[in-house]
Formats: sequence, C-alpha cells, structure tokens
Amino acid sequence: MSSFYKSRVLLVVFILFYITYLILGALIFSTIEKPEEERLRRELSALKAEFLNQSCVNVTSLENFMEKVLSANKYGVSILYNSSYSSNWDLASSLFFANTLVTTVGYGHTTPLSDAGKAFSIIYALLGVPLTMLVLTACVQRLMYVTTYWPIGLCQRRGGCEARTASAVHFIILLLLVVLCFFVVPAMIFSTIEESWSFLDAFYFCFISLCTIGLGDYVPGEKPEQKLRPLYKISVTVYLFVGLMMMFLVLRSFHKLADLQGLTAFLHLPQCDEEEDDKEPIVETGPDEQTDTDKAASKPLEPSSQATYSSINR
Repeated sequence: MSSFYKSRVLLVVFILFYITYLILGALIFSTIEKPEEERLRRELSALKAEFLNQSCVNVTSLENFMEKVLSANKYGVSILYNSSYSSNWDLASSLFFANTLVTTVGYGHTTPLSDAGKAFSIIYALLGVPLTMLVLTACVQRLMYVTTYWPIGLCQRRGGCEARTASAVHFIILLLLVVLCFFVVPAMIFSTIEESWSFLDAFYFCFISLCTIGLGDYVPGEKPEQKLRPLYKISVTVYLFVGLMMMFLVLRSFHKLADLQGLTAFLHLPQCDEEEDDKEPIVETGPDEQTDTDKAASKPLEPSSQATYSSINR
C-alpha cells in the first residue's frame, strides 16, 4: 500500500476514534449527570407543591423559592415544564454537550451538576481539546489539495493567471461558498425550526458558534416539546464540527494567499507550505525504472572520475 492510501486510511481510523471518544464521553456524562438532574427536578417539584399549599406566603418562603428556582434554571432545569420537559442529559444532549466542550464552543446552557461530572469534564476536555485540534488539522490538510492547491493550479494552467491573481480569486470564491453554505442556509433552517428566532438571530447563532465564542444566549433544541429533539441535537453537533473544519480551511487558504502576496514574508511569519502527500506525483515511477535508478545511484564511480590529489589545482 502506498503512503498516499496509507495516510488516508489512518485519517479515517483517526476520525472513527474521535467519534468513539465523543460517544463514550456522552455515555459517561449521561450516566453521571442524569440522576442528579432527576433529583433536582424532584426537589423543585416538592418545593413548588409546598409553596402552593401555603395559605399565606411570607418573605422568607418566597425568597427561598426564588433562590431554588434560579439555581435550578442555571443547570437547565425549569420549573415551568417539569412534567414534560426533556432531559438535558440523555444520549443526544450529552453528545451535544461533549462536542461543545471539546470544540471550546461552550454555550454554558447546560453544566455538570455533580462533583464527579465536573471532575470528568476537566479530564475529558484535557484530552478532547487537543484531539479535536489534531482531527481538524488532519482533515483540513487533506482538503487543502482539493479545495486550494488544485483549483489555484488549474486556474494558472487553464486560465493563464498569475499565482497572486489566482489565489485571490480562489479565496473570494471559497469565502462566499462557506458563508452561503454554513451561515446563510443554516440560518434559514434554524429560523424555520426555532419559531422564536428571526433570521438575524439564527445568523448570529451560526457566527457565534463557528467562531467558538459560544455566548449561550441562543441554543437550538431547548424549547419544550421539541419535535425529534435527539435527531436535531445530533444534526447540530455534526454541523458544528463540519463548520469549524470549514472555518479552519478558510484560515489556511487565507494563509496561502498571504504567502503568495508576500504578506507573511513582510511580517516574518512562517509560510503555509504544502504537505508532502500533496507533492506526490500523479504518475508514480514504475518498479523497473525505480530499480534502474537505485542501481545507478548505488553503482560505484569509475576510477577515472574520482578526484585525486594531483588533479587539484594549486
């Protein structure tokens, strides 16, 4: 197997390992946090019933009730929909939380309730964040040839453009496609699914998420009785990962553009060099030709061609 296909197989294995890591983390988060969430819901329901049964509400009871409600709401447990509200720690929601944790988006709408969950979050993120960066880097390096090097080279060969012009045109087209496919179209979808979101709200959510700002003021799939909530959460998880990959690709393409425009040399920054896999020739050397080349390389020099002391000019 050539190094080209071997690197692709390793990349697929790496991605499968990353998906397994996310699912395993989701299962552990769900196992740890779901009982704590249910306990908090029961306490809140009991407090609500006790509050309603009081004939006269005093200031102390009211303050205690409000404190519990606000504290529970911080962890994603609402008193308004306790009977029908979906869990924040089922498998799909836990997978969504794990993805926002390792991609550093971190909306903050759902946080671990238990000490065990907080400790596991530290360990999981400590391994997951570098792993996410490695997966994104490996995927983008493979995509650079198809989406950047090949189109620029094709524009130079077929269109007769200079490298600087070709790279500038390519970057503008790539940026427009990314904005259309990962900002405009998803914003239209989110504004349709989320009834309380306008198009601007949805576009704002896409921008905040894919820039890993993650303010948490808009989080999809959090309204009560959301249809197909698990599938919706998993779809958003996939969108976030692929969207981050495209943002990384745009940054790498801009780095390539800056190289050709001389900006990186002007600022004394490292260049965006092509990978060795991308420099492999399309037509590989045959085994017979390679054998002849190896033989010629290993063949000793003729005695007459070797330098001697007397041949050195003095």
